[in-house]
Amino acid sequence: MFNVKTQTVKGYKGLDIPFKILSKGEDSNNLAIILPGAGYSAQAPLLHYSTGVFINKSFDVLQVNYQYNNKDYADFSEVSEAIKLDVKNVLDYVLSNKSYKNFYLIGKSLGTIAMSSELNRETFKDAKAVWLTPLIQREDVLSAMVRTHNNSLCIIGDKDPCYTEERYSKVIENPHIISKLIPNVNHGLEYDENAVESIDILKSVIAEIEQF
Repeated sequence: MFNVKTQTVKGYKGLDIPFKILSKGEDSNNLAIILPGAGYSAQAPLLHYSTGVFINKSFDVLQVNYQYNNKDYADFSEVSEAIKLDVKNVLDYVLSNKSYKNFYLIGKSLGTIAMSSELNRETFKDAKAVWLTPLIQREDVLSAMVRTHNNSLCIIGDKDPCYTEERYSKVIENPHIISKLIPNVNHGLEYDENAVESIDILKSVIAEIEQF
């Protein structure tokens, strides 16, 4: 069993940003930070099982549950700016209330925008980074991945609309990044028409994260 604390902080334009901290106890020095996608929540399979991996390693797990699909964000054109500020505000609050020594940042899709920004934080200079379907079509994300000195794991499919061979080739030149390009899977790291084999991909990705 583990404890769950649910809280909010004020984010972009004064909107509430909910987050959860899951922990086995009060004495962990380790924090895993889950940064979901826009439509891919912390309860979706890749992030649900990633959470389990870190709970089992006695990490505290922080899930930042921004909700850019709800009505408060209708006609909202500044999501990339919002997510950077929202994640910053959550992390400022969490890190001011408890000290940690070891960090993992796990970002999926939209969450990799915030990762790109947060890895500049001095606190995270030795953090490990897991980039799931990173938005490498964006200059800020690609630049962060090309330049990062953080030990990183990148997993993307070649049927992901964010993937291009040219941009991916720049990512894999970084010696600090272990990268896995999965043939024929989409932005959800799934096959479009094969649920059973998609589960096999899920298992392999979670195994990679557990071993990283």
